Parts: sequence; C-alpha cells; structure tokens
Amino acid sequence: MLTNLASDRIKRIRRLAKAAQRRADGQVLVEGAQACREAAREGLVRDLYLTAAAAETHPEIVAATLASGGYQHLASGEYVRAISPDSQGLVAVAQDPWAGWSLAGVLDGTLRRAEATPSCGVSAGGSFTPSAATGAEPGVGRVLGGPARNTAPVTLVAVFEQVRDPGNAGTAIRAADGAGAGLVVFADQAVDPTGPKVIRASAGSYFHLPVLRTGPVAEIAEPLQAAGLRLMGADANGSVRLEEADLEQPTAWLFGNEARGLSGAATAASDKTVRIPIYGRAESLNLAMAATLCLYASAAAQKCLREADPCPSER
Repeated sequence: MLTNLASDRIKRIRRLAKAAQRRADGQVLVEGAQACREAAREGLVRDLYLTAAAAETHPEIVAATLASGGYQHLASGEYVRAISPDSQGLVAVAQDPWAGWSLAGVLDGTLRRAEATPSCGVSAGGSFTPSAATGAEPGVGRVLGGPARNTAPVTLVAVFEQVRDPGNAGTAIRAADGAGAGLVVFADQAVDPTGPKVIRASAGSYFHLPVLRTGPVAEIAEPLQAAGLRLMGADANGSVRLEEADLEQPTAWLFGNEARGLSGAATAASDKTVRIPIYGRAESLNLAMAATLCLYASAAAQKCLREADPCPSER
C-alpha cells in the first residue's frame, strides 16, 4: 500500500493540475468515482489510485481498469488526498482521448475513437507507453487507435465562447453528451476543458464525445458552416424564440460568457440568434441550463426528422 506522502510519484501526478503538463503528457487527472468509472469503461485509465474501502465499493472501476491494461494502486486515504483533495477515495491518471485532435478532423470524419482490443503492448494506432505521470511499467492492454474514418456526420455541436467557470463547463459537456451532440468546442480563452474540475463536473461525459479548445468563434465559424452546420447563437435578445426556431437541420449552437453573453463577433457569425423566453421572475438562466434547453430542442427536432414523425408543434 502506498503511504509515503513525500514521494516523487505524488509530485509527478500533481503536475497534471497544470494545463501545460496535461498537454505535454496527453493525460488528465480524474477525480471521483463517476468520472473514474467512465474513463475506465472507455479503456483510458493508466493508473488508478484508491483506498481499500473505495476498491471494495467500486470493484467495477478496478475491473475495467485492469481489463484495459491499466494499473491499480492501493493507497492510504492521506495518500489519495495528497494527490487530490477532491478525490473521494479514488483518483486516476488517464489518457486524454482528444489530445492532438483538430476541429477539421472531427468535422470531415477523419478522426474518431477507434475500437481497440487487448494486445501485448501494441495496437493499431500506436504503442502502449509507460505513464509519464507515474513512471509505471508498460502492461498488457489496449490503447486508443489512430485516426480512422468516421462515417457518421456531426449534426449537433455545442460551442462555448469565453466560458470561465469549470462547473458550468463540465455541466455543459454533460448536457451536450445527454443530447447526443457529436462535438463540444471551448473557444476564445475559455476554461481548459481538460482541467480536473471540469472533468469531474461532467460526470465522466468528457470521455464520451470530442471536446476541443480553439481560437475565437470568428475563426471556426467558416469550417462549421462548410461542414453543413447552421450557426445558432443563444442570446437574450435573439430574433427568434426557441420554440419557434427551425432546428431540424444540422446545428452548431453558440453560447457566450456567463456574465456578458455572446460577443459581437459571435453574434455576427450566427446565421440566426435565438432567445429562451422567461415566463417567471428569474432575471436569466444559468449557462449550462440554457445550453441544455437549446441542445435538447435541437436533438428532439432532428430525431423527429430522422423518424419522419411530426414533431409535437406540427401535430
């Protein structure tokens, strides 16, 4: 059992709290049972640190980690808290599934998560290397494959401009995942979506769909439109009410900063701006709540179109 709170291992892992280190290693720090569970199910956990009590409570996380070639490390509660005070008894170092991905690659279908099976150190996409954060030895297991053709087009995208709050960002990722979006983008100096607090707030949804960080919305508007996506800006002063908007076609929703809303550039880039009506006395809606309403409205409209079933408003 790991107990040395002054170990170099802890110091190396804690470096993943810094965005530059996460980018350099292509790894993320995952806190809490739900986020660790989803990372393990996706075969991404390289090293799982947990107390004996957590191992007994969450055997499925341990099993999924070991099945995909990861490592289990039993540790004292103090040791796990030294890695992350928000760990709740378990924390993981996981491969970032979207490291090195590009907006163009997602939109044109040349990038996707490739299926991988257990192998002796090598898979179709590359080799299984030791964890940079822990110095663990290579093991038998799967790794993510390299770029592969994705035949399913992206028809629903969520773009968050200058969103700064990690909790809002993580909840928004979770909402996009629930609505079946194919891509989430954090644009123009937004919070780093690879941060532990964002991944924790996403309840593991970070590992389910591509989550990218880009420059200003003005720079990505054209590629999104070229991919056949209509840009819909969520704005309190939007020209169309949400329930009146035509949402059946492929859509990229643009959401602005928590306090300031969409920038002028993002509003100008929008094909249409949409407002969510307030029926009660609330001054406004939380960003993640507004994103949930808009994304689910699009998902429902697109589902009606696919199934050739008149939507409720048309019946």
